[in-house]
Amino acid sequence: MTVQDIRAFNRFYTNVIGALDYGRHLYAPYTLTESRVLYELAHAPDDGTDAADLRTALSLDSGYLTRILNKFEEDGLVDRAPSARDPRRRRIVLTQRGREAAGLLDERARESVGELLGNVPADDRQRLTEAMRTIRTILGDKRPPATPEDVVLREPAPGDLGWIIERNAALYASEFGFNADYEGLVARIVADFAEDHDPHLERAWIAELDGRPVGCVMCVRDDAPGSARLRLLLVEPDARGLGIGDRLVGALVDFAREVGYRDVLLWTNDILGAARRIYQRHGFVLVTEKTHRSFGQDLNGQDWRLDLYGTTE
Repeated sequence: MTVQDIRAFNRFYTNVIGALDYGRHLYAPYTLTESRVLYELAHAPDDGTDAADLRTALSLDSGYLTRILNKFEEDGLVDRAPSARDPRRRRIVLTQRGREAAGLLDERARESVGELLGNVPADDRQRLTEAMRTIRTILGDKRPPATPEDVVLREPAPGDLGWIIERNAALYASEFGFNADYEGLVARIVADFAEDHDPHLERAWIAELDGRPVGCVMCVRDDAPGSARLRLLLVEPDARGLGIGDRLVGALVDFAREVGYRDVLLWTNDILGAARRIYQRHGFVLVTEKTHRSFGQDLNGQDWRLDLYGTTE
């Protein structure tokens, strides 16, 4: 590795990033730094973040950040108040208008990156992710380890349904040896949801960490009247241990109960031990099981049921 290697990579990467915004005005009407501030505020806890913590996270000059926040306050994007922890500090919270502005910027960025990744073969995407993470680690990314509070549950954005198919296929192939039949099944489930679902009774959740999807689950109507079905629970290996699976299932159960389902059903296989423990914690009960040959493997399929009237979990 030489200085010239790093400079060459920097020129290449700068061109790639520039291409994302070519002709799009990706950050308009904000500067890149202002967009970074909006992003951090949108991913802060519901009660906001201290200005001092925001300055540290973004490595910004105090005066520069103050000018940005003053502009945001004048435009109705943020509210500022003394911190409950330390009255000498200022707590920054996005207003509804601010969240809409941050959401628009995030949508533009997702579309641009999605188009960029569309030219990357599926088999190379995980390698790309690992290489980027390696660069950050070696060059001194000092951010603390992720915590459960860093994870955000949200509705799918454009491209996320494709991500659900891709990651289910890749993870089940690498961890359990499933063949392309499983990818076909996932694709049909996702396509049915995308093309014809009732948003009042059916929903999907994406778990996001550091701006990237790391988990998902779907709630769809079952053929049995009054029953919901849990589909496609997944958590990325590098995001496990943060309680993401529990939160995804909990969100689904709360939604199902709120909209009036009688029970929640799911089908799984007994080799998925971690997922099975999550279902048990939320009150699901094993109903039936049967051996079968699917996805290129000999499996033991299981049907589970959660009675929403009989549990408050």
